[in-house]
Amino acid sequence: MPSAIEQIVDAYVRLKNRRGLDELMMHRQRLAVDLKSRSGYDFSLPIGKIDEEIAIIEEGLSRLKAQSPDPRGYVRSDALSRAGHRR
Repeated sequence: MPSAIEQIVDAYVRLKNRRGLDELMMHRQRLAVDLKSRSGYDFSLPIGKIDEEIAIIEEGLSRLKAQSPDPRGYVRSDALSRAGHRR
């Protein structure tokens, strides 16, 4: 069974939500920096878990980029218009 982060990343990729993936990545990176700067306790387990989650998010970003005609990985606005979305 996929982990929670794998399910979230899969949903963001399926919905082409690059912003969601970027925010998820920034949050995990901030957590990693914060934990790595602390002392007095062994944070290696949570840091390892966060590093695994960052790798999963990076893989999701790669999948999203591979699906997108835009080189930055974003869905083009005309594609959103055709789908009935507003800017």
